Formats: sequence, structure tokens, C-alpha cells
Amino acid sequence: MAALGAFDVSVRDDRLGGARSVSMTRLGRLRWWRLAILAPAGLFFFVPLIAAVRFCVDTPGGGHSLAAFTSLVGQQGFAPSVWLSLRLAGVALAISLALMVPTAIYVHLRLPRLRRAMDGVTVLPIVIAPIILITGVLSVAPSWLKATPYLLALEYAVLAMPFMYRSLDAGLRAMDLATLVDAARSLGSRWSTTMLRVLVPNLRAAIISGSVLTVALVFGEYTMATLDQYQNFSVWIYVFSQSSAQVSVAASLFGLVLPWALLFAISFLATAKPGRLRRHRVDVTGGERS
Repeated sequence: MAALGAFDVSVRDDRLGGARSVSMTRLGRLRWWRLAILAPAGLFFFVPLIAAVRFCVDTPGGGHSLAAFTSLVGQQGFAPSVWLSLRLAGVALAISLALMVPTAIYVHLRLPRLRRAMDGVTVLPIVIAPIILITGVLSVAPSWLKATPYLLALEYAVLAMPFMYRSLDAGLRAMDLATLVDAARSLGSRWSTTMLRVLVPNLRAAIISGSVLTVALVFGEYTMATLDQYQNFSVWIYVFSQSSAQVSVAASLFGLVLPWALLFAISFLATAKPGRLRRHRVDVTGGERS
């Protein structure tokens, strides 16, 4: 009996060893395919950045200098263009969130048959060229709105609609929306409280993703700002490239780094945990219970 028991253990060990070898083989294949996909993608994204940095730091005498980066802030028009782009990004993001979050929630909850129609409507800003959009808007917009740069913010909110809606759509599909709403309403929560204190926290990742794309779009948009005769950051880069190519490329790199820094800050603030736990509970109706 002892010999049979040892035989059974050895057979089980052999089976476990075979399973482990198969799993390790599959893991090795998965890592190989992941490396085969990520390596070309990394080269595609990082080689141009490395080339741009090298172009900025090279000097005619064969040395290296950071003058293109250190002199960037002091260039004429740099600070106003960055400040204008930041303001436009903030206004466009606020408009996009205020419109798209309630719309996406309502369509998923009350009008699920309109999802395909919404997919088609929200993709129109990608299909229609920006030059056509801004030309039409400038022909019908009132004069007081044309006199402010925030007309661009309205246009940027329209351009960001496909990215914001699809981010929210993916977040809403990943959670049980009807159950969350029914549970909150059964506890006496108002609709506004349900959306702000139940649904929005669950959509935090989707909102951050949409915000990332919106800010990046605003910082990289050139056509509408040019036709509306405002010098945002992209227009300033083009104008200044006529006098200094190295500083212009350095500004382009700055335009990549600044949205990343802002979006990392947004992500950190959105995912940060409170330093101290509250000693009382807060119900979904807005009242507090100790």
C-alpha cells in the first residue's frame, strides 16, 4: 500500500510537472508575441522623439547645448500661446464633460436602441474636415462670440465628442448601470445625487481617458485656430519655426510633455486615496450618519 501511495504521488507530480511545463511554454510564447508587437511600436514612437531631441541639442561646431530648451520660455509669444491653449483646453473639457456624461448615461439607461445612432452621430466630427466646421461656424456665429477665443473652445468640444463619448460608452458597458441606478433610487436618492455620487465615481477611468484625448487634441489643433486668427500653441510653433527651427522643435517636444504632465496629475488626483478615513458614513441621499 505504501508503494502504491508513492506511485500515485509520483504520477501526480509528473502530471503537475507537465502542466507547469505547458503553462511556462505558453507564457514564453505570450511574452515573445508581446515583445514582437511592443518593440516595433516603441521604435515607431520613440525614435522620432530621440531624433528631435538630438536635433535640438546639436550645435554647428559638433558639440551639444541645451540653449533651445532654456531659451524657450523667454521667446516672444510663448507664454501667451501656452496660456491660451490651457484656457481653451479647460473650457472645452468642461463643456464636453457637461454634455457627454449625462447624455451617455441617459442613452445607456433609457434609450439603448439609440446606441448605434449615437455612434454614427458622434463620429461626424472625424468625418467632416475641421476647415469645413470652422468656416460654417464663422459664417453663422454672432459677432460677440467671434470676438472671443472661446468660440474655439466650443469647436474643440465638438471635435472631442467622438473620443469622449466612446470612452464613456466603454465605461458604461463595463458596469451594471441599471442595478446601480435602481439601488440608489430605492434608497431615496435623487437623480442628480445618483449621477454625481454613484455613477461618476464608477466612470472615473473613462472620464480620465476622455480628458486625456481632449487636452491632447486642443494642444495639437492648428487649422481652426489659424482661420479664427488666434495664436494658440500650435500656431505659435509654426510661426516661430520661420526664425528658429531648433527652438520650434523644442517647443513641439514641450507640447508633448506638458499634456502628459497634466494628465498624469489628473490621474494621480483621481486615483489618490484620502489620507484619513472618515469616522462616519455618508448615504447616497446626501445625509450623514455617525
